[in-house]
Amino acid sequence: MLGAVIAGLGLVLAACGGGSAGSDAAEGSGASDQTLTVFAAASLTETFTELGKRFETDHPGVTVRFNFAGSSNLAQQIVSGAPADVFASANTKQMGVVADKAMIVGEPQVFVTNRLQIAVAPGNPKGVASFADLAEPETTLVVCAPQVPCGSATQKVEQATGVDLKPVSEEPDVRSVLGKVISGNADAGLVYVTDVAAEKGKVDGVNFPEAEKAINDYPIGVVTSSKNQELATQFVELVRGEVGAKVLETAGFGTPAGS
Repeated sequence: MLGAVIAGLGLVLAACGGGSAGSDAAEGSGASDQTLTVFAAASLTETFTELGKRFETDHPGVTVRFNFAGSSNLAQQIVSGAPADVFASANTKQMGVVADKAMIVGEPQVFVTNRLQIAVAPGNPKGVASFADLAEPETTLVVCAPQVPCGSATQKVEQATGVDLKPVSEEPDVRSVLGKVISGNADAGLVYVTDVAAEKGKVDGVNFPEAEKAINDYPIGVVTSSKNQELATQFVELVRGEVGAKVLETAGFGTPAGS
C-alpha cells in the first residue's frame, strides 16, 4: 500500500515538474520575440523591405514592422506619440520636426540622397522632354503635396526655373503620384528616380537638369521613446553600413556629400 502511495506521489511530482519545465520553455521562447517598428519615407519601400528581411535573418526572433508614408505624415505621427523605434525621412526638414522636440537620439545621420524625375507612361506618348513641358495645358500632371519632401523639391525647381505648374492633384506621397501615372489617370508625375526604377516597365523616366537644384538628403535616427534602442541602433547601422549602401545604390539612391 505504502509503495503504491509513493509511486503515485512520484507520478504527480513528475507531472508537475514536466509542466513547470514546459511553461518555462514557452516563456523563454516568447521572451526573445521582439518587434522593431520603422517609420520610413514611401520612396524607401523596396529597399527597406529588403533590408528588413536581412535584419530578421540576422536577428532570430525579431520582426521588423514598417510604416511607409509621406515623411511629413510620419513626422506628425511620431510627434503625436505613435510608437516608433526608427525614423527615416526623405528630407532634413521633416526629420527636424521630430528632432527639434528632442525625440531623436543624438544627431540624425544622412545616409542617401535622391532627386526628382518625371514619370510618364511607357513610350512617353505625350512626348514630355523637359520640366517646362509639364506646364503644357494638354498634359495632365500630378505632384506631391507641398509639405511632402517630393512636393517641396518640386516647388524648389519651380522657383528656380520660373515654371508655374498646374497639377490636377497633389498626392500624400510619391507612391500615390506613381499610381496615378501607372493607372493612366495622369500623363506625368514628379517622383524620384528610385521610384521610376522600382516600377520599371510600368512607367518610363524623363530626366531634367533642373532636378539638381533640389537634391533631397535622407536622414535616419533612433526615436527617443523607443523601448528597443539597442536593436534600433543596429538597424540604423545596417542601413548606413556596407550592406545597406549596396542595396540603396542598386536602387538608384545617391551618396551623400562627404561620404
